[in-house]
Amino acid sequence: MIIQPIIDLVAICARKDVKNVILSPGSRCAPLTLAFARHPDIHCRSISDERSAAFVALGMAQQLKKPVVLVCSSGTAALNYAPAVAEAYFQQIPLVVITADRPPEWIDQWDGQTIRQQNIYGRHIKQSFDFPDHFGHTDIVWHAHRIGNEAINIASNFPEGPVHINIPIREPFYPEDLEEFDFNRPIPIVNKLDTCTKLSSESVVKLKNELERFHRIVIIPGQQAPDQSILGLLNQLASQQKAVVISDTISNMQAGNTITHHDQILPAVDHAAFSPDLIISFGKSIISKPLKNFLRSSGAEHWHIQPAGYSPDTYQGLVKIIPSSVKDTLELLVQSTHKIDEAFHHRWYHADKRMEKAIQNVMEQGDFGEWKAIYRVLQQLPQQSKLHLANSMAVRYVNFLGARPQEIICNRGTSGIDGSNSTAVGCTFTTKEFVTLITGDMAFFYDRNAFWNNYTTNNLRIILLNNHAGGIFRIIKGPSQQPELKEFFETTQSLNAENLAKDFEFDYTAVKTEKELNDGLLGFYAPSIRPKIIEVFSDSTKNAAILSKVKSALKGFMDVEK
Repeated sequence: MIIQPIIDLVAICARKDVKNVILSPGSRCAPLTLAFARHPDIHCRSISDERSAAFVALGMAQQLKKPVVLVCSSGTAALNYAPAVAEAYFQQIPLVVITADRPPEWIDQWDGQTIRQQNIYGRHIKQSFDFPDHFGHTDIVWHAHRIGNEAINIASNFPEGPVHINIPIREPFYPEDLEEFDFNRPIPIVNKLDTCTKLSSESVVKLKNELERFHRIVIIPGQQAPDQSILGLLNQLASQQKAVVISDTISNMQAGNTITHHDQILPAVDHAAFSPDLIISFGKSIISKPLKNFLRSSGAEHWHIQPAGYSPDTYQGLVKIIPSSVKDTLELLVQSTHKIDEAFHHRWYHADKRMEKAIQNVMEQGDFGEWKAIYRVLQQLPQQSKLHLANSMAVRYVNFLGARPQEIICNRGTSGIDGSNSTAVGCTFTTKEFVTLITGDMAFFYDRNAFWNNYTTNNLRIILLNNHAGGIFRIIKGPSQQPELKEFFETTQSLNAENLAKDFEFDYTAVKTEKELNDGLLGFYAPSIRPKIIEVFSDSTKNAAILSKVKSALKGFMDVEK
């Protein structure tokens, strides 16, 4: 017999509009699996590999902007969720992680598939809940209902993130013949209304007055989802010369008046002439290490905007946290009478335009390698589509190339390579638009189980950059100078994706030249019944040399233009 409070937990999810669940097969979790699978308003998918399953759920929640539920069996299955849970925590993505467990009396008794699951995700979870292991009193049932409500509310509250419910389950796991699940009985539902933190009129006046002290203001948007209203305000602030807006590709806040080529500008200019006296930031992390180091050494004050949660001192100058919505604060800046130094604005804006032209010239004339391959792929990318970028070089290459109209998605919460494929697969479950994943071979093969499922992903397109190694280590000064580089840092591997494409029924194209790539891209975004992979083969040593050559050419271009 399936205990009613577990059925009630599923009903609470559905009534609170949590409708997508990723299940991983197991016996101990059978009551949860059956209850979710039988609920008429919940859409369940089964992903066997728990590490992949968690990233698939993350990719879905990222797009849906509401919690997705994960369910697994007891033991190491729960541990395999950990990388995605950490990513969700730092990227502020709502997940409800439900792990089945052995009853408490059997923990540490050498019982099978039993580990210590309470608080298993440590400090990488917004909150952990221990579900009751028996329901012999009405107060215990009330407590179980409260846990379900609280968990979903906490996952959904700003800053959003993962929550964990650990559920000890005793046998029997499976329902009796003809047993019906009652999802409709009265259950208390606790909803929390959305709130909007507003600055007091006194704080608004004070903020506007303080702005007059600064003449070199830069605005740094961190990683976030696209928002056209916020992007419009940033464009307005930049065009009115009230701030210089510097935006990485993962900010999804790049437009005609924003600076997007800072990675190439900063090594080529006098930092003193470009340094701000005030940094205003919002969103999460940025990619650019040159930009982070530049801002840390600038000595500028730093103001960070967000309605709640902790505020990292990323640029080592944090003096003010503005507890308000980003939109309201940017509107306040637009209404302010302050103006920044015209020469400061001119230097940044014209350096960016010169660099945009230089990159186009250098890339068109440059040798073919993985950077040139990405450059060509981006030219063919449908404007109304989503672009997933794996960590290491893929996201950096795209960031080097400047503004993109597509939504850019990358796992920069923890910046690991472990779930890039799975996150992109999760994204395909939420949209009919094309989802393009640009990835390196190490990230791709590390997460190959992302495709081990029975669901259609015909809108998925993968550009696999295979240099048979972790090429990023050739451009990092430390490992690139070590004799152990090839074996212990690059980790040379001989795999290619042809057999994987056969196993998982992908259309597959291998390319080694620019012409082959251009030919392969001709029908790449034609509708199809199967997902598609283009595997671009290149040499790691040559790629590092091309990158160095291109950067030198761009710096030389800026020197000539001075």
